[in-house]
Amino acid sequence: MNTLHQPITKMFGTLSEEAEVKVPASKAWALYGTLELAKAAAGKMLEAVDVEEGDGGAGTILKLTLLPGLGFKYYKEKFTKVDNENKVKETEIVEGGFLDIGFILYRIRIEIKENPNDDTGSSCVVKLTLEYEVKEEAAANASLVTNAPLLALLSVGSEHLLKSN
Repeated sequence: MNTLHQPITKMFGTLSEEAEVKVPASKAWALYGTLELAKAAAGKMLEAVDVEEGDGGAGTILKLTLLPGLGFKYYKEKFTKVDNENKVKETEIVEGGFLDIGFILYRIRIEIKENPNDDTGSSCVVKLTLEYEVKEEAAANASLVTNAPLLALLSVGSEHLLKSN
């Protein structure tokens, strides 16, 4: 029996947001590059954060339980990259959330950079990028991806940093 195998077509997308934060890059990284960001988001964006594996480095897996009304009940994310030197962290959903509705990739990249307009080093730029890939048969679900989580993370992070400054 001859079967024709069609390649699976996928849809890719990227969203990005950045904000200036009035703290040094090293202080912003101490929040965004570690488990502290999830702790800061607990009670604001998240109902609960459980560290299932790891200590905040690459390979760490968190179970994030969302507040009621945010669409998904929970998802698990894995820290796939934690580059302390360049202040870059990447996380990917590995269970639940968008993976349950046809996505094969949902990755958030966090980059902390020195503010090029600040010679004093007292502020930095936080850039968040969301990359996603969805199966063709679930392409309509790509419309569910928004920059709202990025904006919420920036808001929670900035508020936490300024409060502790």
